[in-house]
Amino acid sequence: MRDRTLFGLILAGLILLVVLNLPESVSGRVKGFLRDAFAPLQDLVASASRQGQETVKLARGVSRLTAENQRMAGEIAQLRLRQSEQEHLEEENLKLKHLLDYRSHAPRRLVTCAVLGRDATGWWQTLRLDKGADSGLRAELAVTAPEGLVGRLLSTTTRTSDVLLLSDPKCKVSALVSRAQAFGIVAGKGVTPQGLPSCRMEFINVERRHAVQNGDEVVTSGLGGVFPRDLLIGRLDNVKTNESGLYAEADVVVAADLGALDYVFVVADERPGAPPATAALPAAGAGGR
Repeated sequence: MRDRTLFGLILAGLILLVVLNLPESVSGRVKGFLRDAFAPLQDLVASASRQGQETVKLARGVSRLTAENQRMAGEIAQLRLRQSEQEHLEEENLKLKHLLDYRSHAPRRLVTCAVLGRDATGWWQTLRLDKGADSGLRAELAVTAPEGLVGRLLSTTTRTSDVLLLSDPKCKVSALVSRAQAFGIVAGKGVTPQGLPSCRMEFINVERRHAVQNGDEVVTSGLGGVFPRDLLIGRLDNVKTNESGLYAEADVVVAADLGALDYVFVVADERPGAPPATAALPAAGAGGR
């Protein structure tokens, strides 16, 4: 085997030596023949080389494109997060501005409190606030929000207070239907299966001139000394009157969203020069607060 390889090398060398020593005219034709013979192979090698280079360039381009897409996706995610935070801040600022406007225009001194937590299990429904006796708060003070009445303070500690919500059956409010001047008692009924607060109003003096109807606005009457007058409670719904027309009751759609309160106001006392909280209204035997 080694002898054959050596023989082949010697033969190739002799052929090459002969070709190199041929006359120029003959050697030119031989070189041209060899060049033409090897041209397809050279084209194949060159094409493969170009394709390899293009493949490498394409791979590098895809890698750069992938990295760029990842970078841009990260930037978009950051921009969306910043936009969400900005929208949240704007919403919070509007909410706080609304609260400040309400407090500044209220005829009574209001103590702003943040809601720390809530207990809405079963019939017992309360909120816990971040202020207590240190801020001059005490049990039985009315609690409200810009949208309407929330409830009353149930108890206080040095730094916290618990609010009994309107929807709790233990919370009873002496109320008035503004349009008809009809008095009654609003009491909580807990929450509906949908989780909405529910109240019921029973009327005390129902006459033809005091006829009530769905959609009528219900406010506090001021009787009882706990709830100042003219605080919005809600609107009547599902009004029912007996055959004699002397007795009526209705559901009350509470104006304040009791399930989504972040801040509330405790009605601490009257502002100087404001009308009294308890007005001299007709003594209709109101049993509420």
